[in-house]
Amino acid sequence: MSTREAIEGLVALVEQGRFIDALETFYADDATTFENLGEPRRGRETLIANERNFMAAFQTIRARCVRPVFVDGSNAVIRWQFELVPASGPSRRMDELAYQLWNGDRIIEERFFYDPAQMRV
Repeated sequence: MSTREAIEGLVALVEQGRFIDALETFYADDATTFENLGEPRRGRETLIANERNFMAAFQTIRARCVRPVFVDGSNAVIRWQFELVPASGPSRRMDELAYQLWNGDRIIEERFFYDPAQMRV
């Protein structure tokens, strides 16, 4: 599978709300992620645990990829828009850029860029 095919597979899973499946399928065992300029999270299992904690805060999470997806060799940039609906309280919209480094069909490093003010109620 080419990197571009893998990216399309990742986008499909995320847009279906299958966030954990996306991590299990497309992230390397030793993948590293960063939130803005924050400290790194290392290892796919750590990333999955973090995602589960984030998901637990919301009743519904909807994701949409805003095209085009930019790919240059093993680097990709995806713009995501999320609708986050908590069990109570107002829903939030979040716009984020994910800058990814791929090794074949697996993400080895990813940095998310977003305005944290989007998460305030």
